[in-house]
Amino acid sequence: MRINYTAWLATLLVSVLWPALSYATHVRAGEITTRRIPGPTLTYEITLTAYYDELKGAPAAADAKTIVICFGDGTSEEVPRLLPIRRISPGTSVNIYRVIHTYPGPGTYTVSGLIQNRNADTKNIGPGNTENIKFWVSTIIQVNTALGLNNTPVLLNPPVDSARVGQKFCHNPAAFDTDGDSIAYRFNQNPASPLATIPRNADPNAPCRGYFVQYKDPALGLDAGARNEALTGPASISINSQTGDLCWDAPAVAGQYNIAFVVEEWRNGVLIGEITRDMQIFVSDGPNKRPQLKVPADICVEAGTVINQTITATDPDGNPVILTAYGGPFNRSPENVQYIPPIISPDYATFTPSTQQPQPASATFNWRTNCSHIREEAYDVVFKVQDVPNRSQGAPLTSLQSFRIRIIGPRPQNLTAKPTANAAGGRGFQLSWTPYTCGPTGTQIVVYRKEGCTNVPQEKCTTGLAASYGYSEIGRVPATTSAFADTASLKRGTSYSYRIIALYPLPNGGYSVVSDQVCLNLPLLAPVMTNVTVDSTSTNRGVITVRWTRPLGLKPGDLGAPYQYRLFRATGLTGTDFTPVATINTNIQPGVADTVFTDRGLNTVANAYRYRLEFYYTDNGVLTRLDVTEAASSVRLAATPAFKQVQLAWQATTPWTNDNQKHRVYRSRSGPNGPFNLVAEVGVAGPATYRYTDTGTDTYLADGNTSRALSADSSYCYRVETVGTYTDPNIKVGLLYNFSQILCATPIDTTRPCPPALTVDVLDCATLSDAAFCNQTSLTNTLKWSNPAKDNKGNDCDTRIASYTIYYSRYEDDQTSNKLTSVAAPTLTFQHQNLTTVAGCYYVTSVNSKGLESQPSNRVCKDNCPLYKLPNVFTPNGDGKNDVFQPMACPRGAESVQFVVYNRWGVKVFETNDLNINWNGTATGGNELPGGLYYYQAIVRFGGLTRNSPSVTYKGWVELIRDGVSMK
Repeated sequence: MRINYTAWLATLLVSVLWPALSYATHVRAGEITTRRIPGPTLTYEITLTAYYDELKGAPAAADAKTIVICFGDGTSEEVPRLLPIRRISPGTSVNIYRVIHTYPGPGTYTVSGLIQNRNADTKNIGPGNTENIKFWVSTIIQVNTALGLNNTPVLLNPPVDSARVGQKFCHNPAAFDTDGDSIAYRFNQNPASPLATIPRNADPNAPCRGYFVQYKDPALGLDAGARNEALTGPASISINSQTGDLCWDAPAVAGQYNIAFVVEEWRNGVLIGEITRDMQIFVSDGPNKRPQLKVPADICVEAGTVINQTITATDPDGNPVILTAYGGPFNRSPENVQYIPPIISPDYATFTPSTQQPQPASATFNWRTNCSHIREEAYDVVFKVQDVPNRSQGAPLTSLQSFRIRIIGPRPQNLTAKPTANAAGGRGFQLSWTPYTCGPTGTQIVVYRKEGCTNVPQEKCTTGLAASYGYSEIGRVPATTSAFADTASLKRGTSYSYRIIALYPLPNGGYSVVSDQVCLNLPLLAPVMTNVTVDSTSTNRGVITVRWTRPLGLKPGDLGAPYQYRLFRATGLTGTDFTPVATINTNIQPGVADTVFTDRGLNTVANAYRYRLEFYYTDNGVLTRLDVTEAASSVRLAATPAFKQVQLAWQATTPWTNDNQKHRVYRSRSGPNGPFNLVAEVGVAGPATYRYTDTGTDTYLADGNTSRALSADSSYCYRVETVGTYTDPNIKVGLLYNFSQILCATPIDTTRPCPPALTVDVLDCATLSDAAFCNQTSLTNTLKWSNPAKDNKGNDCDTRIASYTIYYSRYEDDQTSNKLTSVAAPTLTFQHQNLTTVAGCYYVTSVNSKGLESQPSNRVCKDNCPLYKLPNVFTPNGDGKNDVFQPMACPRGAESVQFVVYNRWGVKVFETNDLNINWNGTATGGNELPGGLYYYQAIVRFGGLTRNSPSVTYKGWVELIRDGVSMK
C-alpha cells in the first residue's frame, strides 16, 4: 500500500499542483544570502538559492548551469551551479549558485541575480505568460569592517507552499541570523498599490537592474469581492513585522501566485542589510481541510538546559500527516543538509520522527543548550504539518506555528564579600565569586551596589538589573577575573547589598540573570558617635557635649594597647574644616569615662558644629589609626515670627536617623535662662517634617500648663530635643537625645503684607535652536511679581511696602532657599545675572515699613533645556574640517560626561571625561585607529533642577573616515 500511495501522490502533484509541461519555464522562487569570509580583506561568499519547477520545466532547469550575479560595485560574474541538485518535493528542486567576491572598499551594495525565466501560469504577475518574465532578486548588504564577520540571515523554510480556496493560509520563512542580529519583516510594496507585494523582472541587456512586474494583489486583485475565511470582511494578505508570519486570509481563486517580501537585519537600532525573498504559493480547490498543530508556549531557559517539547498534530479529515521543523537550532538548510560552516554551535536540535504518521501524530523537539547559544535575540523554530489526502480530497495542505526559545546566561554563583580598607584608611569590601565560564571572549562581570538589603524578585526570563531596584554600577572586570575590591569609603552602621551580572559582547550582547545578593555591614571595630548636644548657648562661652561608644567588638587585649581617641570639630551642619579639639588616651577599661568630651568656648548662637572621632591602636610602639567615625552635627534651630505665632524648624546631620520619632519642643516665657517647659512632642517622618508652629498652646501638661496666647510685646525662647537611633541592629545604643541651641523670637501682632504673585521667564525648549546658549558664559533669569492687596482668603493686607526680598535655591528639592537680594519698592522686577545655568527656584516676600515680612510668594522653578546631540561621521584627516568627534552645536546644560568608544569586537579603544569629547580618531594610547564603524556610549549628567539627577545614556555608532573613503 505504501508504494502505491507514493506513486499516486506523485501523479497528484503532477496533475494538480503544477500546470501543463513547458520546457521554457523553470524558476518558482528564491533569494540571495551572504557571508563574510575571515581575513583582512572585504571578501564575501554570496549564495543565490533558486527553487526550480521540475514538473513543467525540468529540461530548462537542467540547462540553468550558470547564472549572472551582480555584486553592486559595478562588476558581475557568471556563476556555475553547485552539484548535486537536491529535490525538496517531486516537483521542486533546490539549485545553489555560490561565488566568492572581494569588495574594493566599505559601502552599501545591492547584490542581485537574474535567471531566465519564471515558470508558467502565475496568475497575478505579467505582462503575458510568466514563462517569458525574468526572475530577479536582490539583497542589500553593508560592507563594513566594524560589523565583523557579519552574515545575512538565512531563510530555512522553503519558499514554495500550497493553500486551499476559502481557507486561511500562513507561511513563515524561518529566518535565522547566526550573529544574533534582530530580524524584521516587511512587504516590498509598490507605491501605486499599497496592498501589493511585488516580485521583480529585469532587462536581459541590463541584468543588474530590476523593476517591478505588472502585478495584481493576490487577495483582491483577481476577485474584488473575495472574503476572509470567517466571512467577516474582505480577503487580505499581511506579514507580521516581528514574527515573519505571512498570512493570506483567504484565497478565492485557484491557481499559482508569486509574492515578494523583505527580511531586514538590524544591529543596535541600525539597519545593516535586507533580503528580498520571491516565493510561490499554489492554491487549489477541493474539500480537503488543513491539518491542525498544537505547539507549546514560548519558553525561556538558562544555557545548559535540555529542552524536550512534544508537538502534536491532527487532521479534521482523518488523513495521515507529516511533521517537520525549520530553524537555526537544527543547523540545516531548507533541503535538510547541514550547514558547513555551521550557523550555530553544537549541540544541534533534533525533531523526530519526520516521517508520515497516522493522526493524531506527535514528534519530539530536543535541544541540549549550552553557553555558546546565549544571545539577546530569541531563537525561532517553525513547526509545520502537512496532511496526506486521498484522491478525492485534492491537494495536500499545511499548517505552521512558530515556537520561540530564548537562551539566557546563567547567574554568576557564590558571590561573597569581606571587609577591607583602602590606602587612605576608608573601609570597603573585597568581593569574590566562582569564575564565570559561560560566555564568549570579551564577556565582563558588572558589579552593582546599593544601601539596604531588600530582596529583588526573580521573575522568570529576566536578565540584567532594573534601575528601579536602587542599585548603582560601581565597576566592571573581565569574566576571567573572579574578584573586585570596592574601595570607596563606605558608611559604618549601614547595610550594603552587592550583586553581579555577566555582560556579553556584541553582536549577541545582553546580560545574564543577576546573581543572588550578598548583604553585610562594615565591621564596627571603630567607635560610633552617639551625642552632639548643646548644653549652653552663647556667642563665646557656648558648650557642646560630645559622646561616643567604645570600639564595638573590640575587647581589652585586642590589637595593641594603649589606645587613643582623637576628636575633631568643623563649623556648620555639613562643615569639612575639621581641626583637632581633644586627644584622649585609653586602655578601654570598664568604669573609665573616656567616651565623653565637653567642648567649651563656642559660638553656639551663630553656628552649628560637627564632630568626628578617630581611633588609634599601638602597632610596634607606633600609634596607628584603625578607623574614623561618620561625622555628627549639633541640632540647629531656626525661628520665623508670624502673626501671633512663632514657626520653628530644625535640622541635624548625623550618622543615626532622627526620623519616625517624637521630637520635643521646649519654651520659656521668661527669657533664655528659663525655666523651659515641654510644650509639644512632634511626630516626624523625615527632615521636611522637623517643624512646629507655636501659637502659645501647651500640649504637654505633665510639667504644668503654660498655655497662653503669644504677644507681640514679649519674646519667647525655644530649644528642641531630637530623638534618634541607629538602624543597624549591631549598634545597640538605644535612643539618642540631643538639644539644639536656645533661640528667642517675638511674634508679629499687626497686619502683614500679602505674599507677592511671582513669574519667571520660561524657556520653550521646543522652539530653541540647537545653537541657543552656545558660547554664553553669563546667563540671566528675569523675575516679575505683583503685590496683591488681599490674601487668598479675602483678608486685607498691608500695602505699605518698603522692599521685596528675593530668595533663590539652585535645586528644586532644596529644603531651604538663600536670600539673594532685596529691592526697594515700587520695583516689581529683578534680573538674576551672571548665571552659569538658568536652572533654579525662586520666591519673593514683601517687607512693609515696619520691617514685617510676608509669607513667601508662590515658588517658581525654571529648568534648562538640555541638549547633547552627536554626529555619526567624522574625518580626522587634518584638513581642519570635521577633524574631531564632538557634540553638534554645544553640550547644552551638560555638567559631566563619561564617553567610551568600542571597536567591532566590543574592545574599548578610547575614553574621556571631556564634556566636548574632542576625539581625534586615535586610541587612548595615541595610536591612530583605522577607518570604520565604531560604537560609543556617552553617559551624560545634566545640571537641571534635580540635585544628583540621573544620568542619560546615549548609545550609537560613528563612522570614522580617513583619506576621503566613505563607508556609505
